Amino acid sequence: MLEDLTTAALSATAWPAAYPRGYAVVDVETTGLARDDRIISAAVYRLDAHGEVEDHWYTTVNPERDPGPVWIHGLTSEALEGAPLFQDIAEEFAARLTDRVLVAHNAVFDWQMIAREYARARREAPVRQRLCTIALSKELGLPLPNHKLESLAAHFGVVQQRAHHALDDARVLAEAFRPSLRAAAASNLRLPLHECRPLTEWSDRPATPRIGQQAGYGGYRPTSWRPSRKRPACPYPNPGRYEPGGRLKQGMRVAFSGDTSTERELLEDRATEAGLHVATSLSRLTSLLVTNDPDSGTSKVVKARQFGTPVVDEAAFGQLLADVEPASEG
Repeated sequence: MLEDLTTAALSATAWPAAYPRGYAVVDVETTGLARDDRIISAAVYRLDAHGEVEDHWYTTVNPERDPGPVWIHGLTSEALEGAPLFQDIAEEFAARLTDRVLVAHNAVFDWQMIAREYARARREAPVRQRLCTIALSKELGLPLPNHKLESLAAHFGVVQQRAHHALDDARVLAEAFRPSLRAAAASNLRLPLHECRPLTEWSDRPATPRIGQQAGYGGYRPTSWRPSRKRPACPYPNPGRYEPGGRLKQGMRVAFSGDTSTERELLEDRATEAGLHVATSLSRLTSLLVTNDPDSGTSKVVKARQFGTPVVDEAAFGQLLADVEPASEG
């Protein structure tokens, strides 16, 4: 097995000196993906420098609002009503993150949700670097059919027991990260670490109904985290194509193709909320194509090659969404 081979290889070589001294493998479940959505459960597996488990921790969190897609995470209003508020668990959560690299699957999302919760609590999350296991699996060239956590787990023979339960997802990721880390170390691979910049202030939008007061779920369907609706037209003009290495700009036309680790409709919602135009097809006017499989033969990928449309993967798109340039006035 890969882990046995990498362990043998490491026995003959030194562990890369530049590698972090410890990791915090994190998973959070949330009420949704928008800026004002909240964490409803969190889990942390602390690992040592070689990826061995030191301990783990889990908590539910009262989001003070509608819990969102119960059919996905299973946490109802009743289950969360007696849970602590985030400000009540912030110190313990911080103790699990301090002096460690945050590791998550699609890490930019988990980091953004954590940073926002700490900003709401008028505190700063003690995280300085993050590592995305999607990016690491790509660096390692793992032969995965897609970038879902279940595929990474299956590759390493890790059995999922409760998908979308923060504690089990964190366990699965920790068990899959250990052989990934050892494979990287055996090859002296530079880890794909990214800087985390904490939020220093926060202003909430008008609050949605709190737990115990929310409306019913009649407007939601099990295939979506949002009420069924026609997506609104983008209010901004198309500024043109995305320039690789630059920022997204409001009004850009973004198309998606292939499997994603996050549900497609949720990614589209995030893009719309950031001021981007979500395109259902690809044309010469498309600013960017998001796909985890740029070598596939889908019609969008083929047209992107023909038109020279820039292509990024889901993890990179998540990072770009964190800093979208406002549309030009006038």
